[in-house]
Amino acid sequence: MTTETDSGPAVPPCLESCTAPEEGKDYIMYHGTSIKAAMNIFSEGFLQSEDGMLGCGVYLSRDLQKASRYPLDLPEKERVVLKVKVNVGRVKIVDHQDHTLKKTWHDHGYDTAWCPPNCGMVSSGLEEDCVWDPKQITVVDMILSKELDQTCVIL
Repeated sequence: MTTETDSGPAVPPCLESCTAPEEGKDYIMYHGTSIKAAMNIFSEGFLQSEDGMLGCGVYLSRDLQKASRYPLDLPEKERVVLKVKVNVGRVKIVDHQDHTLKKTWHDHGYDTAWCPPNCGMVSSGLEEDCVWDPKQITVVDMILSKELDQTCVIL
């Protein structure tokens, strides 16, 4: 398994990603993926990952630079970032490695788990979100690697 590193360019994080998502609110988020997987997402929708740092769900970030690093094992020219609109529902903040609900937050009535920036959960120090239900996610646009910028939007 490939782990995230800080080897990417030093850019400031998206300011919106530094604040906790408010329950029930819609946010613009980003999902880094391969071109092939993006085509599947456009036709079939998102699928939950089987596991991950926060368990099952769809992994996203409000920080475009974070999402642009994924998939870690692909060259940049084979990556795209999907810009999505997400209703976060009930949000559980998971802010340390030994959090008791780290992988079971959904079993306790939460729709999204959020790792704040610089909390020790992600080696890059950038925030991460895990959304349980793919139906809460709507694809808005696809950003090719050459088009990446530092845009940050809240709806």
